[in-house]
Amino acid sequence: MGSQGEREEKVLLAGRGVYVLILEVSRETEIEVGRAKRSICFKRGFYAYVGSALSGLEHRIQRHLRSSQGETKKKHWHIDFLLASPAVRIVTIILAQTKERKECEIASHLLRNGLEFVGGFGCSDCGCESHLFFSPQRSVLFSAVRSSFHASGLSPSIFNAGQTQ
Repeated sequence: MGSQGEREEKVLLAGRGVYVLILEVSRETEIEVGRAKRSICFKRGFYAYVGSALSGLEHRIQRHLRSSQGETKKKHWHIDFLLASPAVRIVTIILAQTKERKECEIASHLLRNGLEFVGGFGCSDCGCESHLFFSPQRSVLFSAVRSSFHASGLSPSIFNAGQTQ
């Protein structure tokens, strides 16, 4: 039988919501992204990708984890191209249950925090400048993401990537 923490995690993942993947890029790497194959140079450091899963957090997060392990062959979203690189790994997942679309609000808050961003990444279906933000320091990025959840009226839950597999 599972532990209390595992049961709580399953409840959190069972709902709809918004999430942020904290990624580590271990070395500078150039990746072709999207159907247009736009070439983007990703610096070594940490990135926060903001997404929503209004049809279910567990399915979406498991898909991202499979993509980062090279198991998802079809690349649908910009993040799929990034996760397919061996230089990229998911280190932390921050999420909150909500039935509202909050990812643009969170992305806007991160932008106002002055974080560097990758223009046009992950936001082809909205008017945001980006849904992917960069910092050379994990702690700076992590703090900005947590505060963006709180500013959006959400209480985030935080998981190390190994906990959700």
